[in-house]
Amino acid sequence: MQYLDGNRLTLLRNGEQYFPALVGAIDGARDEVFLETYIFADDETGSLVTDALARAAARGVAVHLLIDGFGARDFAPRFRRVLREAGAQVLVFRPDISPWSLRRNRLRRMHRKLACVDGLVAFVGGINVIDDFDAPDDTTPRHDYAVRAEGPLAVQVRAAAAQLWVRVARTAGHGRVLLAAPPAPAPLVPGQRAVLVIRDSLRHRRDIEDAYLELIDAAREEILIASAYFFPGRRFRHALVSAARRGVRVVLLVQGLVEYVLPHYASRALYGSLLEAGIRIEEYHHSFLHAKVAVFDGCRASVGSSNIDPFSLLLAREANVFADDVGFSAELRASLEDAIRSGARTLPPLAWRRRPLWRRAWNWIAYGIGRLLINFASYERYH
Repeated sequence: MQYLDGNRLTLLRNGEQYFPALVGAIDGARDEVFLETYIFADDETGSLVTDALARAAARGVAVHLLIDGFGARDFAPRFRRVLREAGAQVLVFRPDISPWSLRRNRLRRMHRKLACVDGLVAFVGGINVIDDFDAPDDTTPRHDYAVRAEGPLAVQVRAAAAQLWVRVARTAGHGRVLLAAPPAPAPLVPGQRAVLVIRDSLRHRRDIEDAYLELIDAAREEILIASAYFFPGRRFRHALVSAARRGVRVVLLVQGLVEYVLPHYASRALYGSLLEAGIRIEEYHHSFLHAKVAVFDGCRASVGSSNIDPFSLLLAREANVFADDVGFSAELRASLEDAIRSGARTLPPLAWRRRPLWRRAWNWIAYGIGRLLINFASYERYH
């Protein structure tokens, strides 16, 4: 990873902090807005973001909204009408994939959640356009993160968003699409070092996984990873076990509530070997965990859309920001430690080994089914 210096990074926790920052940036846009999201819900938050995009388009800003054809398959017709009448452009990534299709590429989705305004302000994270309280307990929001970035990193985000927009527009039959790049902002001094890492099925197939593995292998004191869906391949598991065995404190914050049955139980088939290696596993029960973040040795961090599972690491388009900054990393680490203290339960290794046979058997059956589905959906082995 080649970190870019001269950035200003702001950690945003949950939609409570993210959406006011996003809408504020859109309302300040002068030239262009790019927004990518996997889910765009027909709720209060969806209305809030739609209205901001429409206001920007109505005053002459070039607004580009890219949604996923599966995650946002229920995109509200009224949102589309409001945006079209205001002059905003809406594209759908892979719009014609049926949930019942047996085609292997049906799971190759656009799972990124990013935005860029005028090439000056960018947002990257795991937060979809959906109400925070769309969870089992409507009084407790999903736990998630995004990062607001100014400086050279915003230019990287804008380039990635523009490139995908042009590609999807051409696929949709829009012909030649020309986007004038805004002037690059000057690096901020003093600034923070960060880089955007994306995953696609072309030149960047394993970039996010490789970035994680590089930081895991380099860690000497602590690795703290929060992943909503944790189903790592062999390479990733071996890297974590190796880190724990060389004395690194490895802590995993994972989903405790059942959101999707198969991945929930399949992932638990892997916990035994991780616990035996000395890795601490915390299950988050306070609400749905939707975070995809990590902190390494208290000085490097990742915030993005990529889970540690085959959907994110083999199939979907993803985007993560990796930061090389002590202050930003310390803030994220403190937030995760607070989430562990207030809403997680530690898995005791001894009690885990003594689970009933039927429960262990169900985990391994779910794991086997999960592996079969991965092998069917992907073009390469999940190492």
